[in-house]
Amino acid sequence: MTVSRGWSVIALGVIGVLGIAGSEPGRLSRTVFAQDAPSPTQGLVRKGKVPVSDEILKITFPRPAEATLSNGLRLLVLEDRRLPQVSLQLLISGAGSYADPPEQPGLASFTASLLREGTTTRTSGQIAQQLEVLAATLNTSAGNSPDATLIASSLSDQAGKLIDLATDILLHPSFPEEEIARFKQRTRATLTQQRGNPGFLAAEMFSKAVYGSHPAARISPTVAAVDRLTREDVVQFYRNHYLPDRAVLAVAGDVSMFQARLAAESKLGGWTKPSVTTTIAVPEPAPVDAAKIFFIARPSSVQTNLIVGTPALERTSPDYDVLSVMNKIIGGGPTGRLFLHLREEKGYTYGASSSLDARQHRGDWSASTNVRTEVTEPALRDLLEEIREIREMPVTDQELADAKRSMVASFALSLESPLQVLNLSLTQWRYKLPANYWDRYAERVMAITKEQIQAAARKYLAPDQMQIVVVGDPDRALDPLKKLGPVESYDENGQRTAF
Repeated sequence: MTVSRGWSVIALGVIGVLGIAGSEPGRLSRTVFAQDAPSPTQGLVRKGKVPVSDEILKITFPRPAEATLSNGLRLLVLEDRRLPQVSLQLLISGAGSYADPPEQPGLASFTASLLREGTTTRTSGQIAQQLEVLAATLNTSAGNSPDATLIASSLSDQAGKLIDLATDILLHPSFPEEEIARFKQRTRATLTQQRGNPGFLAAEMFSKAVYGSHPAARISPTVAAVDRLTREDVVQFYRNHYLPDRAVLAVAGDVSMFQARLAAESKLGGWTKPSVTTTIAVPEPAPVDAAKIFFIARPSSVQTNLIVGTPALERTSPDYDVLSVMNKIIGGGPTGRLFLHLREEKGYTYGASSSLDARQHRGDWSASTNVRTEVTEPALRDLLEEIREIREMPVTDQELADAKRSMVASFALSLESPLQVLNLSLTQWRYKLPANYWDRYAERVMAITKEQIQAAARKYLAPDQMQIVVVGDPDRALDPLKKLGPVESYDENGQRTAF
């Protein structure tokens, strides 16, 4: 067996030890939906010169090799020798922001960020210097999800040193007081600047509207939480949530299972969990009880940020693929209805799109755009009209065919990247999807019908659940909203106001 140089030192040192051989009140007015809106593809000229095939893509998804280490850590390895590069992803379930104490939003994110700021044997500066010398990347994060992640990559001949550094950061963080002080100073400044961003204000309000008190509603820490942060908080969170039997290590690139397992057992075999652990049960988000309109005032703003959306589904729902295709048709890039209508036909904006966010719990669907203040009312009406139309009228044969081909083609291209394949494998592992899930992806997508698209749109894009968030100038953008229904008004700090 050939062993790459970066892994050889680790492998030789442990072979003998392991013995391994091988949206009335709250409802939107009916006047929201204009009945005489133009066709979303008016003016679009199709050349019809792109060669297409109706044959369904047949693939065999390249499954990674799998193993479980003695401490419960799950290992996934996707060997690909085409490039001399190795990428690592360590996902730790239960260490993400969903585990934040309600009174301390951001603790998970703070902990993950501070992992890189020093270990018992390396300072923050030494870590940064070594990564530069190795021409490697290593990042730790815990976003708005149940998981914390460590992602790293390097050339394969430096992989041994990268593994050594990564495991030191993971297992021996020292959380120095001086680094915590610097981190708090930087984070306060970032959070203060963030509140001047209308896009952030819209996203923050939309998350609260859709998720209520659920952890998914908290998309950012607060300055107050930063001020309360202590080293003891970080240390305790780390001890309670960074546990090997809740983790999966995924490795892709110029490496075999044999090499990766030797390295993992050598470097992570000593990672043990405490005798008593805390399990946090994350409930489903509470149902949204009515459609609502939220306005956030930014006096003198020259543009209006719009988000319109609704609760949707979980990642494991059988409707996921159908809603994904619907989303592609209405707002999936420059060929989506929203882009063609709001930008190409009306010139309201530089761009408009939609997205589907499906998670372990019920997620959301949303459409968003930023428009000139003077066109706030017509732009919002046209956006809502697109939602009404996809609910009430079947999509065209051409739209459906184009969306499905695009999605399948993008999927096929993603299989050229070992890292993307590994990401798909992690998705399958995280959501416990069937073993042949990705093998049958193209088949499932190509089988979706216009009737299924319309049924999904009616089910998930219900007007009585629609949440509308508008950020803009109250003197010019607020009155048009009142024509649509009751409006809740807020300032830039999220406090209720009376405009």
